[in-house]
Amino acid sequence: MHTCPGPFGSAPRPTPDLSRRHWITNVAGGMGAWALLALLEKEARADLLTAAMPSLGNPLAAKPPHFPAKAKSVIFLMMAGGPSQMETFDPKPMLNKMAGQKLPESFGKIPAQFTDVTKELLLGSRIDFRNCGKSGLPVSDAFPHLQQHADKLAVIRSCYHDAFNHSPAQYVLTTGMSRMGFPSVGAWVTYGLGSVSENLPALVVMAETDGKLKGGTPCWGNGFLPAIYQGSPVQSSGTPILYVERQAQLSAERQRRILDFSQSLNQRHSGRVSAAARELDSRIASYELAYRMQTAAPEAVDIMKESEATRQLYGLDEEVTRDFGARCLIARRLVERGVRFVQVISGSGDTKDWDHHDDAHEGTMRQARKVDKPIAALLKDLETRGLLDETLIVWSGEFGRTPTTQGGKGRDHNPNGYSMWMAGGGIQGGQAIGATDELGLRAVEDRMHMHDIHATILALLGLDHRKLTYLFQGRRFRLTDVHGENEFSARLLRHA
Repeated sequence: MHTCPGPFGSAPRPTPDLSRRHWITNVAGGMGAWALLALLEKEARADLLTAAMPSLGNPLAAKPPHFPAKAKSVIFLMMAGGPSQMETFDPKPMLNKMAGQKLPESFGKIPAQFTDVTKELLLGSRIDFRNCGKSGLPVSDAFPHLQQHADKLAVIRSCYHDAFNHSPAQYVLTTGMSRMGFPSVGAWVTYGLGSVSENLPALVVMAETDGKLKGGTPCWGNGFLPAIYQGSPVQSSGTPILYVERQAQLSAERQRRILDFSQSLNQRHSGRVSAAARELDSRIASYELAYRMQTAAPEAVDIMKESEATRQLYGLDEEVTRDFGARCLIARRLVERGVRFVQVISGSGDTKDWDHHDDAHEGTMRQARKVDKPIAALLKDLETRGLLDETLIVWSGEFGRTPTTQGGKGRDHNPNGYSMWMAGGGIQGGQAIGATDELGLRAVEDRMHMHDIHATILALLGLDHRKLTYLFQGRRFRLTDVHGENEFSARLLRHA
């Protein structure tokens, strides 16, 4: 033991900073600091949860927006695989003129997934464009039904990000991040606004029947938000929501008694713990919602209650459009019943999606035939029912395609510049915003990153993307990370 002389010649005493007791005190104090940090974070999270729950026990209760909203709900039409902008909404006459030539050296080195763009030949589009509606908005002949609604569409031709593979790009499209583990835009919307419906999920996703989306469930997941905000997969046939149906041997009265008993135990426990443990209320709300969905969900997806004319409008009488048409019709029925966010996916991660490496022309025509009539029907049906002005429709893939060839007829992935469109929700239709270069490779005018798009979607719903945050691992996260501008929304809005 180290010692030092005592005062006035007294007996030596241990050096304080070298004593065993002092060392143990420092170590214990350090552990206490970690514990204090954890407690402070829990208290802060509890404050956020309390602010997010106007009524105790219902984290999905409807909450007011930050400012007056243009839209109340969203139908997000996700074209998995990456549609070609040159074959859909971004005509490039110069590309057609230069077809068969190499990309000019002035474009520089362009990264792509499978090809060296600088060594490939330019590929023109074989699909004609028409100037449609009173606005004269160019829409390709791959969408003859959608052409009739051109005046409702605001096409954004200058989208971009930096993810070249499907899964990371789909995460950028749906969560704003190229990595897994972050909440989807639908989860953020339901976290910020809650649900209008008490008997249906706030966030619903309808994928292809095989469900093989390359990005998987993170594309509609809750990430680090409480589980109550995750998306609920809904099927267009059979059991609408899996694992919700009552067991055959269990009567409704008995199930209600069992649920009431378990909920009373949960509520008793919730009352005994600190506010930091209020996430138990999310579980209580989930149980109650699942019970109510047993009756509400089958009715909501029962498209046989629609008239024959409506079913034909969506193409349910045709094999090629039946599946996607049924899901679009269900999407209308869901928003009509107060569901906040509906995600409808076209493409399943195989050769039948929008990933056209082999033949951009044939692939675009094949996939467009499946979705064109149903999407046009959705726009018309919502408008007829007075729901289009309060329902924001978003159409987008995870990226676009290169103007150069792959394998002679196909196109490689291209996140440098691609198109998406919005309609409804106060959108001023009949306009094209932004632009790619003359060959369709890069966004060059009014460039819009997905952070900007997400900020705009939130703004149309009355949410300030900078204020919609959640404390996780000591940091307040948001959908747009530290980016995003919603000034772009002003150009989209319908002028009075």
